[in-house]
Amino acid sequence: MPSIKVLLVDDHGPLRLALREGLQATGSVQVLGEASTGQEAITKALELDVDVILMDVQLQDAQAGRKAISGVGAAVAIRRERPRLPVVFYSIQDDDEYYREFRASGILTHYAYVRKSNYLLPSMLVPLLRDAINGRSLVDPEIEDRVQEVRDLDEQSPRALLEPNEIRVAELVAQGMTNEQIAARLNLHDKRAVSRTNGRIYAAWGLSETAVDDKVARARATLIYTLNRMIIWDEDGVALVQDRRGDWVPLYLETQSNNEHETLLAEETRDDELRKRAVRRLRYKEE
Repeated sequence: MPSIKVLLVDDHGPLRLALREGLQATGSVQVLGEASTGQEAITKALELDVDVILMDVQLQDAQAGRKAISGVGAAVAIRRERPRLPVVFYSIQDDDEYYREFRASGILTHYAYVRKSNYLLPSMLVPLLRDAINGRSLVDPEIEDRVQEVRDLDEQSPRALLEPNEIRVAELVAQGMTNEQIAARLNLHDKRAVSRTNGRIYAAWGLSETAVDDKVARARATLIYTLNRMIIWDEDGVALVQDRRGDWVPLYLETQSNNEHETLLAEETRDDELRKRAVRRLRYKEE
């Protein structure tokens, strides 16, 4: 069986070295190239004749800073030039943004997305590399659950009720900017456009009827935008959010309430998760 030609992408030098040595020691893999950033991964993938990319999702880049390209972003860019080039993603991060980016990427086949801790050994990675090359796809059950959780969160997001320009204004309001400052930032000729946009935001989030004045509405809109959760206020001004059961509970008691619910439902939830993961693994094996 021919060796798998791999491009290895990880921003952590010692781990990258250990992975390269471990993979090549299996006798099944030839590491043709390495990269430490998303941009470098794009360049190397287009230069080298590789069969598959093994890539960390989080890729730090000192030069790019906050604009650093993630592993998912790099894969999307690479596939524009090399359609469906197989990629095996691995990550130790549990950040909503990475799951959100992966879900939005539209990657459908020739991939795997797994937790580093669950697929730590080279002998466990080699089958994933082969499967990705053969067009099969796998999402680690733990990651699949988190992707679904992020999907559910996004579908309930109050930002989903706003148009793009309204989201931008809400973001600047949440930063504490005045209408004049927002108008200047967005190059608007009339600052009254910001007031009108604020009105649309308040209406979409149900603040027009409950907030007594613009200052209160502004503060409440800031809280909704920052938490990205729908919040309602009762007649006493208590902020309420929905808990996992769908009940409206005081925002600042939610953590305590969730802990109580988790204690009561821990055994049931654990059993459900074990059953779901067993079914997923069985399906994957059968395929």
